Order: sequence, then C-alpha cells, then structure tokens
Amino acid sequence: MDRNPSPPCNDAEEEEGDAVGNTVYSKHWLFSVLTRLIEVIAPAEPDPAANPEGARTELDEEMENDICKVWDMSMDEDVALFLQEFNAPDIFMGVFAKSKCPRLTEICVGILGNMACFQDICMSISKDENLGQVLLQRLCDSDSPTLLETSRLLLTCLSQPEVASVWVERIRENPSVYDCVCFIMSSSTNVELLVKVGEVVDKLFDLDEELMLNWIKNGTCHSVGPSVDDSPEELPDFKIVPCILEAAKQVRSDNPEGLDVYMHILQLLTTVDEGIQAIDMPLIGSLIRILQYMEGCGKRAVDNSKESEQEETGRTDVNEEDFHLKILKDICCELLSNMLQELTKENTLEGLHQGHLNEQTCSCAFQNLLPLYSASVESFLEVLREADQTLADNLEKCFPSLKAHT
Repeated sequence: MDRNPSPPCNDAEEEEGDAVGNTVYSKHWLFSVLTRLIEVIAPAEPDPAANPEGARTELDEEMENDICKVWDMSMDEDVALFLQEFNAPDIFMGVFAKSKCPRLTEICVGILGNMACFQDICMSISKDENLGQVLLQRLCDSDSPTLLETSRLLLTCLSQPEVASVWVERIRENPSVYDCVCFIMSSSTNVELLVKVGEVVDKLFDLDEELMLNWIKNGTCHSVGPSVDDSPEELPDFKIVPCILEAAKQVRSDNPEGLDVYMHILQLLTTVDEGIQAIDMPLIGSLIRILQYMEGCGKRAVDNSKESEQEETGRTDVNEEDFHLKILKDICCELLSNMLQELTKENTLEGLHQGHLNEQTCSCAFQNLLPLYSASVESFLEVLREADQTLADNLEKCFPSLKAHT
C-alpha cells in the first residue's frame, strides 16, 4: 500500500538547470517546501490554530502532502544530496526542538532515514554530535510511528561500517537509550516497531560485546523515559532479558521472522557468562510456574475422579496423560535442581528482587525436588540464608528434613 502521494514532476516548461541532478524533480519546488517548513516551526506571526505555547499540533493538508512528497523523493540519491546541501538536517533539528506535531516529527525522521542510506550523507549525519543526541532522544518519544522511523534510521547507521562505532559509543554514553528500548520492548503492542527495535538491539549486541555486558548489568538507575511533553518521566528498573522475552511473546504469532531476531539476541546473550546468568533467573521462574500449574492439574484431576466414575477407556486416556505429565515434571525438576545448585548470592538476591523467588515459589520447588534432589535444595538453602535469613528459616520450618541436615 502506498503510504504517501507520488512526488511531483517538472513540466516540460521548467527552466533548464532547475532539475535536481539527473531527476525530473524541481529544485525550486523543493526549496519552497523547505522554506515553508521553516515558517511552520518559526512563524513570523502567531498562528491562531496553534496551541497556547504557540506550536501547531497538526499539519495542514497541503503541507503534509508536500512534505510527504519530499519523504518519497529523498530515496533518490540526487535529491538526498540536494537536501544535504540545503542544510535540511539543520531544519529538521529545528522541527525536533520546536514542533509539537507528531506527524511532522515522524516525516522528518523518515526523510533523514532515507538520506542516511547513502554513505557520504550517513557519515555527515553521524558525525554531527548535536543531531546524533537529538535523534537518540526520539527513542523516548510517545509516538509509535516516530519510534519506528527513529529505529529504522539507527539501524541504517549501525549497518554502515564507517560510522557504526560512532553510534555504538554515543548509545553507550546515553543511558536513557537502554531504558527507552526496554520500555518499548516490554510495553508496545506494535509488532512492526518491536521487530525494528529488536533489529537495532541485535545489531548493537553483535557489534559491541562491552555494550551488551553493560545492558545485561543495567537496571539499577532511573532515566528519562517516554513522555508526551518535555518533562522527564521516571521509569522502573528494567532488566534486558525479561523485556526481550516479552517482546518475543508479542511478535511470535504475527511475525515469525521477527521472532527469529529476538531468538538471535538471546543466542548472543548466551555467549557471555553474565548473559547466561541473566537468562537463568527468568527460566527458574518459568520452571517453578510449570510445577505450580501441574500441581493444580493434579488437584483438579483428583477432584474430578471423586465426582464421577470414569469408563475404562477414560481411565486409559487419563493414565496416558498422567504419564506424559510425569515425564515433563521429571525434566523440569532435574533442570531446576541443576540451576538452583549453581546460583550465587547475587543471583539469588536478583531473583528475590524480580519476584522469581519468594516463599511460595521456593516451597513449590522444594515440594517437588525433595527428597530426590535434597543435595541441590540444601546447597541452595545455604546461599538463600546469606541473601534472606528470614525466608530460609521459614522454609526450614516447612521442611523439617532440611533442618535435620543443617
């Protein structure tokens, strides 16, 4: 589906030399659109259609159509070079600073994204420190289309070997990028946006292991997050792995290729010990939830058997189901016991903080692991005692066999 109208062409009567490069697009027309764009963000007289702060929140139809034509035209290298020579990036900087119109911001970021597809222009955009910082701030925008175009622009720049390191360093030095990316992955339902943000994260982790390690360890400070105005909004302490898993869950049914992107991110995380540990804790939580679910299934099966006598064929089906559930339970218990035995005090504190470990989940784990995996449980209990003495004591009271071995 064509998103924007087709760009305008010159009439045969256009003066010679007005064409942009080898195209049929008019320099004069492009110049007039950019001049009008400057007037939109810096009007000579107050606009009655503007909000109390003096900024328009909507584009008029003619201006939107024309700037969208420029967006389409900017995919042509000659047009992109003309826009660069006319200092269009500086004009867009003014849009980002002053405009309250999300559609205009989206279009301007989109034009820059098209221009960045050409190496020389990409290098110029990337080396502009002020523009680079402003573009990263767009990741904190509340407008999904703007976020999508910003992510597309970042991915384009990160895919250019000549400037990738500039963006990696810039992102590493800007902690709000981590929070904003995590916020998008954990809360957005826009699958197209989630896939594009996933591609940016995948590219970042592939380019720079140090940044990946920093993001794995991150989440201990608050940064500026998405907000509809210019005031900072405090975000929760995000952890990268749960955010990646949430995004993967969101895209799995609508975009299998997008799911592959997130699976590759997880694969990159497993190339470092810190990444494996970060994945382990959510996995421990998932294993315990499976055991809790199976306990619930077992209780319901007992209640149903008391209510009515089953036919012989029915008993065969139930027995077969019980057999497979037992296999699943055995696998979960073995994996869980191995993982609990490897936990450190720091991992355990993290699990307590994230809610994966508490009295209810630990009781469920112990109930299923004892007595077969008593060595693993006792080892974990010793570590837990260092992290939360009260919880360890309560669990010992519930499981006297453990107290006898301590």
